[in-house]
Amino acid sequence: MSSALAHETPVRDSVLSLTGVTKRFGAVQALTDVHLDVAPGEVVALVGDNGAGKSTLVKIICGVYQPDQGQISLDGAQVSVGGPRQAQHLGIATVFQDLALCDNLDVVANLFLGQEHHRSYLLNEIQMETEAWRLLRSLSAKIPSVRIPIAGLSGGQRQTVAIARSLVGKPKVVLLDEPTAALGVAQTAEVLNLVERLREQGLGVILVSHNMADVQAVADRICVLRLGRNAAEFRVEDATTEQLVAAITGASDNVVSARMSRKDGDGNV
Repeated sequence: MSSALAHETPVRDSVLSLTGVTKRFGAVQALTDVHLDVAPGEVVALVGDNGAGKSTLVKIICGVYQPDQGQISLDGAQVSVGGPRQAQHLGIATVFQDLALCDNLDVVANLFLGQEHHRSYLLNEIQMETEAWRLLRSLSAKIPSVRIPIAGLSGGQRQTVAIARSLVGKPKVVLLDEPTAALGVAQTAEVLNLVERLREQGLGVILVSHNMADVQAVADRICVLRLGRNAAEFRVEDATTEQLVAAITGASDNVVSARMSRKDGDGNV
């Protein structure tokens, strides 16, 4: 079992690297010296209890918040992410839990909302529809038509559209915030397949989730945050659910656990 902290085991050739990221909101210390690395074609799960700092870290990566200290690097070059639009320009795409889709618009309109293709001052519907099908096929998506209004799609299909929209700008890193929340078994499997398609395309993926079964099904590494700090890091093949829960809750940090771990085979400390 490997539980080295993230900054002790940096990933080679990381597409995204965070070093020493710290964030405070008034008297509240949200993040302290957080490190995170994501390689191309790797799915890194970010897990932790409520208040662990996951949402704050995601918002720093996508430019909603600015860190008080620390560095963010893309492809080895230090960058400053001044806002969500700049993050998108740099190649960081984020799919938030609420998806931010327009129910009254069809799939094509949602995919290209705010970044429509034009020809002679008119919308190039043919080009956008062709590109929409290309994006959906690259994800092996199960959507019968790109002209269906979002309101007529299932939860899994909506998540598919949101993920496909994140690929319009050809990102290097995709952040998925609780992508399987409130989905049924079949829809969850559909979304996890999408995550695997992103990995196959060579993208770095950060998966934020409370569902340990989902995390262990698709992640390559699991980074645990606790109380705004790096608590542990696991290769997914080395981690059991019990070890993950212990790292998330801090059970492995209590006095009794520490004492037990120091005992030898004869029960002596």
